[in-house]
Amino acid sequence: MLTAPALAQDYVPKQSDRPERLSGDEPGFVPIFDGRSLSGWEGDPKYWRVENGCMVGEITPETVIKSNTFIIWQGGSPTDFELKVEFRITQAGNSGINYRSVVIPDRVTPTNKFAMRGYQFDIDGQNRYTGNNYEEKGRLFLAERGQVTRVTGKRIPVVLSVVGSSKDLAARVTSDWNTAHLMIRGNMLVHTANGQLMSMVIDDDTARPKDGRIGVQVHVGPPMKVEYRNWRLKTL
Repeated sequence: MLTAPALAQDYVPKQSDRPERLSGDEPGFVPIFDGRSLSGWEGDPKYWRVENGCMVGEITPETVIKSNTFIIWQGGSPTDFELKVEFRITQAGNSGINYRSVVIPDRVTPTNKFAMRGYQFDIDGQNRYTGNNYEEKGRLFLAERGQVTRVTGKRIPVVLSVVGSSKDLAARVTSDWNTAHLMIRGNMLVHTANGQLMSMVIDDDTARPKDGRIGVQVHVGPPMKVEYRNWRLKTL
């Protein structure tokens, strides 16, 4: 715990001070994708590549899948962290950023070595779900866009507050590049997009995952393309 003198040395509040928006990242963020290769990540090269400085996941008519598959960061299994990344997705696309996740066997496609279970910042090209907290192959919808929820594992998640309508928040997500910011601390899971709070989960389920892998998804469905760039991670 910081002592009062240490706090005073860093910042002395004034009555006129008000919270303000950041410009750029706070100290401590480090890149986890070099923009040139998939070094440090593992996924099926049939679906994942690097192009124009971006991590690209693509399903073509010749490579349509029967199971969701991921590319997975190999740098650890963070517990508490912040993650920032920019994404762009085609209209028919469906993807998501998984965290505190584990690799599991795929019963539908046994050759798929990259199936995951865990929390997900949901992303889709039609913008029906972007910003949701969805637990892939687990407890499913934990919070829809615009909701602050509490999860106990004993009943359906409870909505504690609403920060906006799903339709209004969807308008904050563009068809071009967007920025996702995940703030994951203890049982508090915060999803923002383009600086707007999209969902927040207070997970009081005693069986909740407390750490795990980070990965991104290409989803069952029609041909699609999703791009990610400027990955930055800050462990806490």
